[in-house]
Order: sequence, then structure tokens, then C-alpha cells
Amino acid sequence: MEERSSAMERTKTEKVHVIACGAIAREILAVCEANKLGHIDLSCLPAIWHNTPDKITPGIKNAIDKARAEGFGRIFVAYADCGTGGLLDKLCEEEKVERIAGPHCFSFFAGNAAFEAGWDEDFTSFFLTDFLARQFEAFVVEPLGLDRHPELRDMYFGHYKKLIYLSQVEDEKLQEKARKAADTLGLTYEYRFTGYGDLTPALLHA
Repeated sequence: MEERSSAMERTKTEKVHVIACGAIAREILAVCEANKLGHIDLSCLPAIWHNTPDKITPGIKNAIDKARAEGFGRIFVAYADCGTGGLLDKLCEEEKVERIAGPHCFSFFAGNAAFEAGWDEDFTSFFLTDFLARQFEAFVVEPLGLDRHPELRDMYFGHYKKLIYLSQVEDEKLQEKARKAADTLGLTYEYRFTGYGDLTPALLHA
């Protein structure tokens, strides 16, 4: 209760600029609406950068510079490490900004502690979120060329055993998309409802 009170107090005194991955924009807006986080000003970077993570850190640096030029004194980065190999943490330390904890969005949606605790069992799993269930063709099939060369499937996914859909909202249409994705990849399907996981407390503290 104290966390929410502090966050709501800031709506009257201090705006916080959140720089986020476009893949979690919908979820951030939902958390802000549910918790009345009117102090948050959101900007998003291209979700497709997850396929080229070398673009993430310089992109965030540019976004931080732009936000400061616009007068924002408080900035929060709504990215996990996301394949930057620690470069994002180095940037955040240099710029004195915080980011959401975790190695990737699968972890913070599941809850970082829970994801780590289950890793021994899940390390041969391929994960989807709501965003990836919606955008499976554009973010997985097409970039890997599976639409043109389906024979590549086993080369990419032969070491995986199951597809785990970590869902933020309970939506039967998205569940059906995730099942079809599992079939496309030749993997056993597993559904887990996570809600917004560690994203909510991170934004409450931002």
C-alpha cells in the first residue's frame, strides 16, 4: 500500500520518463492504468531490435539523451539485459538510471525469482509472451526463414523440448496462436498465466 501511495504522490510532483521495448508497451500501459500511474511518460524503441541486440544499448543512450534534453530529471529503462551481454547495465551505471531487473522479459514476467528457480527444468524450452504469440510469424518464422525453408526448423529448434507460453492476459485467441506456434516448431505446448510479474513493482518504484 505504501508503494502505491508513494507512486501516486509523484503524479503531483515529478514525471518519470520510461524508455521501453515496444514489445512490452501494451503491458506497461495496462499496469499504469490499473495503478493510476499518471506520472509515467512512456516512449518505446523498436521491438524488432531483439533480433539485433547490438542496437539496444546505443538506442537507449540516444533515448536517454533526448529525454534529458526535453527536461526529464528522472528516467527509468524498461528493458531487461535482453542479449546486450552486460552493456546495458554499464550504460545505466554511467547514466545513473535504473532498469527493470532480469535477463529478459520472460524472466521478469514470470517473476525473476520463480524463473530462476525453475530454470533447471525449463532450460530446453522456447518461450512466448503475449506479444510474441501475436507476432510469431513476424518475429520468429520470417526472420529465421522458416516460411521459405521449413527444413531449417530442426536445425534451430531440435534441442528444444517444449514451447512455454507465459501469458500476461488470459485470452483464448492468443492461446490458440501459441498452440499453433508450438505445432509449427514441433514442440510440446505448455501454458502458464503469469500476469505482469515483476513489471508491476518495477513501475511502481520507477
